[in-house]
Amino acid sequence: MITLWIGIGVLTLIAIAFMFGPVVRHQRLVRTEATERRQQNVDIFRERLAELENEREQGTLGDEEFATLKLELERNLLIDADEQPVHMPGRTRVGQSQLVTITLLALMIPAAALGLYNHLGRADDLSVALSAPQGPNGQPSLEQAIVSLEQELAAEPDNPEGWYLLANTYMNMGNYAAGRDAFARTLDFLPEDAPQYASVMGQMAQAMYFANNAVMNDEVRRQIDATLAVEPYEIAALGLLGIDAFEQEQYALAIEHWRTALINADGAAADSLRSGIQRAQAQLASAGQPVPEVPELKQASIRVQVSLDPALAVDVDPEQTLFVFARPVGGRMPLAAVKRQVKDLPIELELTDEMAMTPQARLSQHAEVEISARISQSGQPQPQPGDLQGTLASVATRGQDEPVSLVINQVVK
Repeated sequence: MITLWIGIGVLTLIAIAFMFGPVVRHQRLVRTEATERRQQNVDIFRERLAELENEREQGTLGDEEFATLKLELERNLLIDADEQPVHMPGRTRVGQSQLVTITLLALMIPAAALGLYNHLGRADDLSVALSAPQGPNGQPSLEQAIVSLEQELAAEPDNPEGWYLLANTYMNMGNYAAGRDAFARTLDFLPEDAPQYASVMGQMAQAMYFANNAVMNDEVRRQIDATLAVEPYEIAALGLLGIDAFEQEQYALAIEHWRTALINADGAAADSLRSGIQRAQAQLASAGQPVPEVPELKQASIRVQVSLDPALAVDVDPEQTLFVFARPVGGRMPLAAVKRQVKDLPIELELTDEMAMTPQARLSQHAEVEISARISQSGQPQPQPGDLQGTLASVATRGQDEPVSLVINQVVK
């Protein structure tokens, strides 16, 4: 028995170590990643705000335009913050109470196992448990999960996240009418000023369309119009308009709707829209009609090799911040931005639409851009006297087979 208890004690200590290790490592990793991402967003926000203020002082930007652009910057900064991982540093800090809980759980495992064995280990109880319907790997089936979520929402309906999850589950199952109703409940409890509100409106229009056997009617159009009144570039609503125009053989109109939707789209959604545009172009070509050019079909991508002039290398610290920007030619608002350190030089980067600051300002919307790199002594994106920089005045956003070379060889005066 002594040997048994010694073994239990050793295994308990190992269990505690296994529980503490991942928690501490995860805490450090999440804190570092979230802080870096948040700081980069704040830095870029400050730079762009300073540029707007400078343009207003110079008289090239009116007060109304300044207020609109400033509001857009603040909105996107809030969206970026909202999209941070759920385990934010302030929410994942492991305090004394959590450490005590983890320790008690590890100590309770062997005690509870021994104390409850007679009750939980009986064959008749086990057979009852095994007879319950389960999904793969012993997990609850999809039907059970849906029933459980429905019961929770019935008890506490003021839960837009729960309704949204239920709506998407219904849509994936092909139960479009139930999905439509669940999206409607999501909108009942989601604040109208929430960044996701327009997107949920568009998805509700989509659910209404499919619930009507993929036929456009006045009710669906009203929902689409209401969505676009909130967000003119909402992807789902514009996608539906494109589908309806395509089915009516109005291919040029379908291209127009899908091209507008591309402004906010990325990933699989953007790929789907591009595929639809190509199909519409093919239909126009086969009918002998003019085919509109769509530059957005070509992926915008710039590979740039950034290096530092050896003559200036003695004046920098390896830990200083390196910023690489892509801007419209003659413009100030960044289309893409990357943050690195001097010690990373020389470095090759690829600037793409995925690095856009806002959906309305992307590389793909410009045939040529200006590329600049700056070593910041202050660590801030705003240029300061003494910073080092290099610039390429005009670089094509598409069709570049080889990377362009950018040398940091100037001192900011």
